[in-house]
Amino acid sequence: MNSIQLPIKFQEKYEKLKPLIRQRLFDFENVSESKYFYELCFCICTPQSKASSALAVQNRLEELEFLNNEIDVTTILEDRKNYIRFHNQKSNRLQLIKTQWNEIKTVLDSGYSAEEKRDWINDNVKGIGRKESAHYLRNIGYKNLAILDRHILKHLVSCGIFNEIPNIATKKRYDEVSERFKWFSEKVGIPMDELDLLFWAEEAGEILK
Repeated sequence: MNSIQLPIKFQEKYEKLKPLIRQRLFDFENVSESKYFYELCFCICTPQSKASSALAVQNRLEELEFLNNEIDVTTILEDRKNYIRFHNQKSNRLQLIKTQWNEIKTVLDSGYSAEEKRDWINDNVKGIGRKESAHYLRNIGYKNLAILDRHILKHLVSCGIFNEIPNIATKKRYDEVSERFKWFSEKVGIPMDELDLLFWAEEAGEILK
């Protein structure tokens, strides 16, 4: 097991991108609390849509102070410049988290562990599954929460951690794969959060969020 190594293409890319990756994680750690609501909006929008489009929506909602104002969210989500799939459903979910925000913020401000906050968001915020709840918390500075999607799983296969893309359909399976990802990160000496951004840079060609 001690022979586990990051494939050379990833090792070379990591050395090249390490300063940018660490700067991005630093940015997440220093996100203003005033942006926490809008970071959650981003995560509501990302499933099956481009991250760049979700970011454009997030920025627009922030400009319009969506948390404090009534606006036509659907029009923003269906705009061709930043089209979000299932825009009617996601618009409803964005409206819903406005009504929940005080409760969500109370949980974020609590002494719960990162894992407990992830689980609460997963269980109580509609449209936010286990992956997106971890993604959201990472984007506001939390660490060591696996964000497992098909791109990350594909690269874990290419690194030899799994023979095929594993099933993460249940909480139990998600957590088992998360532990395996964490184990791999410890073996190669690169934090899981940095590996996540490295794999995303390989997939998307940029370090976004």
